[in-house]
Amino acid sequence: MSDATPTGVDLPPTADGGGPAPGDGRETTAPDRATAPASATDPESTEPAEPAEPSGNPVAPVAPVAPVAPVAPVSGDYRMALVSSVTVDLPSQHPTVVLRESESPRRQLSFSIAFPDAVVLSHALRRIQTPRPLTHELMTGILQSFDIDVVAVRLVGRAGAVYFAELDLRGRTGRSVHSCRPSDALTIALQQPVPVPILIDRRLFEQVGDITPPGSGPSS
Repeated sequence: MSDATPTGVDLPPTADGGGPAPGDGRETTAPDRATAPASATDPESTEPAEPAEPSGNPVAPVAPVAPVAPVAPVSGDYRMALVSSVTVDLPSQHPTVVLRESESPRRQLSFSIAFPDAVVLSHALRRIQTPRPLTHELMTGILQSFDIDVVAVRLVGRAGAVYFAELDLRGRTGRSVHSCRPSDALTIALQQPVPVPILIDRRLFEQVGDITPPGSGPSS
């Protein structure tokens, strides 16, 4: 069976007042009349008060800052992996993707994908250029034009023979996580100019049967 997209599920200071703060131990009584200026004590004084000089250039308005999307914490225990191979083992008609842990014990995780998906994934793995941009190459170009980086690809769950993945992106306004098929996530990751971490939920190596993605409830 080919992988499928799951329905759910894969950061002004104020200035201190001019007057003394209450309770700070300093006296706050008015000054003695004997030491006050003549203009304040002599009722016949006609000298006008000097106007206050401007404090300086007016403060330019501050441009509004675009809101930054909050980053949800990544839950789960993940193992780093790499794409080992994309092959067709006869008599099976479905290509198989093999992912292998980057560190010991170097376990493998394999699943089937559709033939067209295997072709584009194989091209990305081998860095094979196509005469015209394919869908994933077009997507990669769009992400780069908007300064959006692929932070990581995560395989997060399994239902029967269908695996669930997440694409973790970071742009100018923050990070976002998108549910996707593993084949799409892996193809986009392999087409990035810098290596993208491929993370696999540890339970996919150690448990059999269905695995619920983290944050979606207990796994069966």
